[in-house]
Amino acid sequence: MIFSKYKLGEIELKNRIVMAPMTRSRAIDNMPNDLMAIYYGQRDDAGLIITEGVSPSPNGLGYPRIPGAYSKKQTEAWKKVTEAVNEKEGKIFMQLMHTGRVTHPGNLPQGGQHLAPSSVGMSGQMYVDGKGMLDYPLAQAMTQKQIHEAIEEYVQASKNAIYAGMHGVELHGANGYLIDQFINAASNKRDDEYGGPIENRVRFAIEVAKKVSDAIGADKTGIRLSPYGVFNDMEIFEGIDECFVYLAEELGKLGLAYLHIVDHSSMGAPEVPNSLKQKMKKAFGGTMVISGGLDKSKAEAALENDLGELVAFGKPFISNPDLVNRMKNNIELAEYDQSTFYTPGPKGYTDYPNSEN
Repeated sequence: MIFSKYKLGEIELKNRIVMAPMTRSRAIDNMPNDLMAIYYGQRDDAGLIITEGVSPSPNGLGYPRIPGAYSKKQTEAWKKVTEAVNEKEGKIFMQLMHTGRVTHPGNLPQGGQHLAPSSVGMSGQMYVDGKGMLDYPLAQAMTQKQIHEAIEEYVQASKNAIYAGMHGVELHGANGYLIDQFINAASNKRDDEYGGPIENRVRFAIEVAKKVSDAIGADKTGIRLSPYGVFNDMEIFEGIDECFVYLAEELGKLGLAYLHIVDHSSMGAPEVPNSLKQKMKKAFGGTMVISGGLDKSKAEAALENDLGELVAFGKPFISNPDLVNRMKNNIELAEYDQSTFYTPGPKGYTDYPNSEN
């Protein structure tokens, strides 16, 4: 079933296997480049590729060497990537990831601002090129003007993505980044219409999704959520199930291309209950992408049990550019080298070979 075709909006996917978004830190000076085009082009047997997190704003560049989509130069450079994927009739969405408080000023360009829903500190450290691991400084609480500016940045970046040849965008509302920071009570202490009760905390997510879908089409707009996620100091807050079912219902009203739920329990996070996934699926009423610790058999089971229509794989795609072919022909998967996940250059990025078949 995972190898069957699937109609996603106006595009046809050659299979139901999605390459999940994964930060790879190869974008020198935050610019897409030839090496990235090779990397994505190598993996175009996926039904749908979702790019690494791409910042819609100079303020959203959380990690070293992550790409942006907010300037004309970046937009033009993304054409190399889309051309490489489209050459073999692949399909690719750009994930838009504003990291909010999850950054260090050393990773921001000149004039970049360290912004978040509220000025709430983070534990841990952030890597900065040339300086190593540094403590997270305290982010500045966003004004309403800055919130509206951030929404417009998502809109412009989504337009830039389509102009560059992307088939759509995925809004990163998971893993403790900006949209998730608004949703989660651990990071949102606001007392205006963007804080407090559930309906207010999800307002930013809904407004971004609505404005982006109005700009490029709902059928070209997906969103990723991580209920029960605890990455980047997120918490399992009171009313969490109610919150995510409500959010799924409101996003469903927009007719988005898909809702992507990530379950990080395979990496030690709390498991997202199947009951919640099913409630969110029913509330959303559209295509669901399931991800988190899947292998071929688990992915097949997820589709057979009607948990979703598409299944996403992350790390296996890193070391297996021809992952779909390997799974289809039961060829052993190559192991990945975790030490090269975020290092610049081709090693551990574009040098994994295809299988002999």
